[in-house]
Amino acid sequence: MRLGIAISGVGSNMLALAQACRDGRIPADIALVASDRNDAPGLVRATELGLPTATIARNRDETRDQHDARLRAAFESNGVDCIALAGYMRILSADFVAAYAGRLLNIHPSLLPRHKGLHTHRAALAAHDREHGATVHFVVPEMDSGPIIAQAAVPVLPTDDETALAARVLAVEHRIYPQALKLVAEGRVTVANGRCLIDGRRVETFS
Repeated sequence: MRLGIAISGVGSNMLALAQACRDGRIPADIALVASDRNDAPGLVRATELGLPTATIARNRDETRDQHDARLRAAFESNGVDCIALAGYMRILSADFVAAYAGRLLNIHPSLLPRHKGLHTHRAALAAHDREHGATVHFVVPEMDSGPIIAQAAVPVLPTDDETALAARVLAVEHRIYPQALKLVAEGRVTVANGRCLIDGRRVETFS
C-alpha cells in the first residue's frame, strides 16, 4: 500500500506511522507527507527521514473545493492508495472525502462520539469524565463521525490538567494509529451498517 499522510503541525503521529512502516509493522510505503502549512515542523522531520513532502497551502482567493482538488492531485500524482490525517487541521470537502471513501483515516483525541472538535482534553476535564482517550476512524463528511476502527482509553486522574492528560492521550495515539492502519493495509477492516468489522467482528467502542 502507498500511504499519504496529511499534517499541519509537529507531526508526531506521522513519525509513529513512519516508524511502523519502516520496521514492517504496517505493510505500506509512505508516498507523500503533505501539509497545508509551509512552516509545519513535521515537514522538516519528514525530510530528515527521507520522505517526499509537499506544501499545499490554502490561497486567499480559492475555495475549499479548489484547495482540496490541489491536495488530491498531489496525492494522486504520487500514487497514494490510502491517506492518514495526522493532525491535519482543515475540514476536508465532501468531494475529497468521497474520492477516498474507505481509504481516508483520522485520529481524534477523545473517545468518540464524546467530545468532537477542538479542545477535547479541556472538555473531558470539564465534564468530569472518568476516562478519556483516542479514536481512529474513517473520515466521512460529518466531522469526527466516521466508522470507528480502534479506540483506547486512559484514566482521568484527580491531579490532571490539560497538559498532563494530553500527554497520556498522545502516547495512546502513537500506539493505536499504527495498529489501525496495519489492519486497513492488510484488508481486515470492512464497514457494515456504518460500523467497522475487524475480521468480521464488530469493533468494541466506548460510550
